[in-house]
Amino acid sequence: MTGMSMSRARVARRIAAGAAYGGGGIGLAGAAAVGLLLAEARLARRRVGNGTSPYVPNADGLYGAAYTVPGEPALRLTMLGDSTAAGQGVHRGGQTPGALLASGVAAIAERPVGLTTVAVPGARSDDLERQVTRTLADPSRVPDMCVIMVGANDVTHRMPATESVRHLSCAVRRLRTAGAEVVVGTCPDLGTIEPVRQPLRWLARRASRQLAAAQTIGAVEQGGRTVSLGDLLGPEFAANPRELFGPDSYHPSVEGYATAAMAVLPTVCAALGLWPEEEERPDAARREGFLPVARAAAEAAEEAGTEVTAAMPSGPRGAWALLKRRRRRRVPEPEPEPSAQPSP
Repeated sequence: MTGMSMSRARVARRIAAGAAYGGGGIGLAGAAAVGLLLAEARLARRRVGNGTSPYVPNADGLYGAAYTVPGEPALRLTMLGDSTAAGQGVHRGGQTPGALLASGVAAIAERPVGLTTVAVPGARSDDLERQVTRTLADPSRVPDMCVIMVGANDVTHRMPATESVRHLSCAVRRLRTAGAEVVVGTCPDLGTIEPVRQPLRWLARRASRQLAAAQTIGAVEQGGRTVSLGDLLGPEFAANPRELFGPDSYHPSVEGYATAAMAVLPTVCAALGLWPEEEERPDAARREGFLPVARAAAEAAEEAGTEVTAAMPSGPRGAWALLKRRRRRRVPEPEPEPSAQPSP
């Protein structure tokens, strides 16, 4: 483990502890750095402008209808979080991450999947309470799987990391208590914006990776799984820099959403018990294994597509987690008109 990873593990542990025990707002990049970040952000806004893409396609509906078996209910998938979870920036519902994940799960499970999206563009982690309440409004329709993608707006709006993680942890706990599996796509690396000059880029990378590691600890300790989005969306940020500072932070392209969905799909399937059993054993050749949760979180923040899930409840250094680098599978193309078939 590198010195940087060890430092990130310590910071993430402090943030998660502050979130759990009501500590103060530990800065994502330090108090002195925040002033510099704000000054550079003002310059960046003038340089790259503001994003204007309010349209969010409706992707809700039933996927994999051909797999319907009388008497067997469809699986339920709910997307929570910000514009990344909602799919802002693409033109068709089938191009959103929710549609791609629903299609992928349906194909692997050979069972229909009903998709519901409660994610809102521009949302920060403090909106998760409202989204979870909406998700659990009907106790008879608790989702089988909830996917949360959130964090970028927390960084760009300077929400204290402890507050951000506290809201996420509470959301995961409520969903798990209700019986839903939960997968969190952690904060993407915002330091990939090439047109924005240093030191803003460095600070944005540091802040987003620290938050991603702390999110991992908070979510895993509440029974969820996480997948690091890291720099998976880096090419999207580089291609659309003005949208970082728009009202909805950023809007990945069709390719960007497909990349994110492909990274999250194996973890979603594993949580639902759909992944091959041999894939659940850690593979030393892929540098997988059991680690203290803070170390696993720090390593995941360094490598996009890395999964962290709870393992042994405790050890000499606290809770442990399993770190996995799953083989990605191609996400099946969604059906053309999912919204024409309402989810059950």
